[in-house]
Amino acid sequence: MQEVFRAIGRLSKSNINVLITGESGVGKSVLAKVTHYNSDGVPGPFVTVNCGAIAKDLVESELFGHEKGAFTGALSQKRGRFERANKGTIFLDEIGELPPAAQVRLLRVLQNREIERVGGVKTISLDIRIIAATNRNLEEMVKDGLFREDLWFRLNVFPISIPPLRRRSGDIPALVRHLIERKAKELKLRDTPDLAAGSIQTLMAYDWPGNVRELENAIERALILHPEGPLHFEDLR
Repeated sequence: MQEVFRAIGRLSKSNINVLITGESGVGKSVLAKVTHYNSDGVPGPFVTVNCGAIAKDLVESELFGHEKGAFTGALSQKRGRFERANKGTIFLDEIGELPPAAQVRLLRVLQNREIERVGGVKTISLDIRIIAATNRNLEEMVKDGLFREDLWFRLNVFPISIPPLRRRSGDIPALVRHLIERKAKELKLRDTPDLAAGSIQTLMAYDWPGNVRELENAIERALILHPEGPLHFEDLR
C-alpha cells in the first residue's frame, strides 16, 4: 500500500488516465478520491459513474448528454457526466461493464478530450482527468472480444493495483481502529467500545473475501450487537 500511495503522489501534477484494479471491496473508489484531491491546485468536481448500474440504452446519454428531441423521452437538453466533470475528475467505476457502443465513444474522449452530445453536432472540449476502475481482468476480456483493445491501451496509461486485504493483514489493526471510531460516531454511541481480548488476532486470521468492505460491515454489526463493548467477531464465517 505504501507503493500504491507513492504512485498516487506522482500523479499530483498530471491528468493522465489512471486505471485502478483490484477485487471487489478493496477501496478502489476511495483511492480514486484520494488521487483527485491530491492534485495540485483547486481539484474541481469529482463525478462518479457506475458503468454497471446504468441501463445499456441510457449509457451514452448519461455519459455524454443529449440534445432535446434526440430520442423519445428527450424533452430537454441534458449535460452528461463528462461535461459535469469538466475541470475536474470523472471516475468510471466498473469500466468492464461498459457496452460496445459506449466503448467506441469513450475512446474518442480519451484520444481527443472531446465529446458530442447524443443527437448533437457541436464538439465540446474537456479539461478532465479520467480514472477508471474494475475488478475484472480487462486483458482477458480483450482476448475474448468483450473489451476493445485500443480502449484498454488508452486506459492503461498509469495502472494501479490494490492488493486484497488478505495479502496485507498487517493493515488490519489500523483499519479496525479507524472504522470503529467512524462507525461509533455514525451510530451516535456515547463512548467508543473496546475490543474483546484476542479480537485482533481473530480478524487477522480471517481471509476477508469481501476485503475492506466486509471488514467495515463486520465492525458495524459488532457495534450494533455490543454497543457498550467489548466487541466480538466469532461470527465472521
